Amino acid sequence: MNGDRMADSLRLDKYLTDMGIGTRSEVKDIIRKGKVFVDGEMVKKPETKIILSKMKVVCDNALIAYQSYEYFMLNKPAGVITATRDKKASTVLDLLKDAKRNDLFPVGRLDKDTEGLLLITNDGDLAHQLLSPKKHVAKTYFARVEGKVTKADIDAFEEGVFIEEGLKTKPATLVIQKSDEISEILLTIYEGKFHQIKRMFEAVDKKVIYLKRLTMGSLVLDEMLDLGEYRLLTEPEIEALKTRS
Repeated sequence: MNGDRMADSLRLDKYLTDMGIGTRSEVKDIIRKGKVFVDGEMVKKPETKIILSKMKVVCDNALIAYQSYEYFMLNKPAGVITATRDKKASTVLDLLKDAKRNDLFPVGRLDKDTEGLLLITNDGDLAHQLLSPKKHVAKTYFARVEGKVTKADIDAFEEGVFIEEGLKTKPATLVIQKSDEISEILLTIYEGKFHQIKRMFEAVDKKVIYLKRLTMGSLVLDEMLDLGEYRLLTEPEIEALKTRS
C-alpha cells in the first residue's frame, strides 16, 4: 500500500504530481515547456529519475520539496462529509488548504453531523493498523443524549448490546458526566460499526443528539483547534500511533 516507503528515486512527473502540482498530463506539459529545473538544469523529460535524498527540484521558480507522508489532525465540524471528494457536499479534504500530497485520505469516518478528531494521511500502513478489527484501537467520544443515562446503561454497554439482530457490540466503557433529561457522557469503544454509538443508545431507548470524537488510539484532539481547523501531527504523536497501534 505504501510503495514509496522504500523508494529512493521517482520519475520527475510522478514527483511533481505527488506534490499536487497538477495531474500527470498537466505536469508533463509543464515539464516540456521548460518550467522545471533539477539541480539548476532545465529538464524537459518527464521520465527523468529524481534521487529524493540528493536532487533539488524547482518548478515555476519555486522549490518543490518532496514529502513522502503527511499526517494531519483535523477538528471536523458538522456538515462536512468524511470523504476524499464529493460532487455536492464539502469534504474534510476541502478543509486542508496547505497539504502537499494529493493522495491524502481520512482514516476511518465520522458521520456528517459528528464533530471532532479525524486523522488525515496518506500512510496506508498506519491507517490499516488503526482500523483493523484485530487491533481493538480505542476511540473515545463525548455525547449529549436525550434521556437519563444510568448505571444500568453502563452495565449494558460493558456487556455489549445488540444494535441489530445477531449483531452485538464488543464491551465498551461508559462514563456518566451528567444524568438528566439531557445527559452528557464519555464512551470508549474498540470497534467502528456503522452509526455504532447512535445505535447503541437506541438499543437502550435513548437518542444521541450531539457527538464528538476526542481520541483515537494514542492521538488526542488538540483543544487549541477550533472546528474546521487542523495541524500537522508532531513527530512524537506519529511515533506513538505507530508504536501503539
